[in-house]
Amino acid sequence: MRCQLAIVGLGTAGAAAAALAAERGLDVIGVDGHALDGAGAQWVNGVPAWSFDQAGLDRPLEPELRGDGAIFHLLGGWGPERVTMSGPLEVDMRALTSRLHLQAERHGARLIGTTRVTGFDGGGLDTTAGRIDADVILDASGLAGINLLRQPKVPRGDLCVAAQGVHHVVDPSGAMAFLKQHGAKPGEVVCFSGIAGGYSIVNVRVEEDLKEVSVLTGSIPGAGYPSGVQLKERFIAERRWIGPMVFGGSRAIPLHRPWTRIARGSFASIGDAAGMVHSAHGSGIAMQMLAARLLADTLADGGTPWDYNVAWQRQWGGLLAGADLQRRFVQDLSTRTVRALIRRGVLSVPILQDPLLQKLPRPSPVGVAKALPGLASVPRTVRRMLPALARGEALALHYRSYPSDPGELGAWTRRLERIAG
Repeated sequence: MRCQLAIVGLGTAGAAAAALAAERGLDVIGVDGHALDGAGAQWVNGVPAWSFDQAGLDRPLEPELRGDGAIFHLLGGWGPERVTMSGPLEVDMRALTSRLHLQAERHGARLIGTTRVTGFDGGGLDTTAGRIDADVILDASGLAGINLLRQPKVPRGDLCVAAQGVHHVVDPSGAMAFLKQHGAKPGEVVCFSGIAGGYSIVNVRVEEDLKEVSVLTGSIPGAGYPSGVQLKERFIAERRWIGPMVFGGSRAIPLHRPWTRIARGSFASIGDAAGMVHSAHGSGIAMQMLAARLLADTLADGGTPWDYNVAWQRQWGGLLAGADLQRRFVQDLSTRTVRALIRRGVLSVPILQDPLLQKLPRPSPVGVAKALPGLASVPRTVRRMLPALARGEALALHYRSYPSDPGELGAWTRRLERIAG
């Protein structure tokens, strides 16, 4: 088999790349070790609406869309301290990936499931379905995939173990009592934060018809805390109104800056394999779709994998590097500190809304002014918080200067390390 672009992994990242590249006229072959209907995430993810628009993909509709930017209550610990803001879209990843598969095939891409990669070289892939010769090979196989570019192993302290499930509600009155206890309505999100280390959540959304509830959890067990799987199991066991799971799953999510090089020769990477995760809350779907758009346009316009790498780093690298600084700051906070920061107005809508929607934090002067009294009351936290914010701005500027000449990458990376601290 011969193609211009061979893709390993057909979850959201690989499926988006296949769909957008084929739409631009490239000859695409994609493979995945699972059957196509089992490729990628099998649960619900929060995805900002703007990322679909910028990637040139239609926004999801029901039943793929399970929540349209619902009210989002972020609680410190188990509350009552809270920040209430607008949330992202709630999207069924199974349906999104299936839609992207269909779009790719409609434009001529050849997608092959239950196929393993047994070897690769600069000219193509050896697979259980036969040899695939390709001009460009894209690694969309995730954290535990083929590691085409031989990236370093992610330390356990930088792995979030997340779990998500949609469950039946077996006692609607119990669900309503839960919502009333936490000041929320059906369809709104109640997100308990900092309950097992600063970087941990139990995120709960009861559907408006009270028939199903979505439970999303995550933590960093490498720091000595229960995993997201354990948090979810414990939360559900303690609430008899939550019944059997309809669908869901779990996985480890890498939390770090994007790898400083996501292309070499004819190889490129995307998604978790490239470190494309917004570490502030561990979501990578938006970044995967945006990278797929950049890759498709770059190759269709005659560019190379390196050109894609440069364009990605300059446009999105600074956002993700800054998000990882936020993650590292939050990770060390205690539940008590999280609650205090919310109570004193330091963690507020102007500070939290942009990161939640995966945008560069740009708090308004009014929002900063309102946070000043609270900042004065937590000087030790401020001494860590303000340098992190300043480094985030410096990182955004630095990534815009990502070198087009690979020979200059070493010096650029050394400056990056100094800025990031």
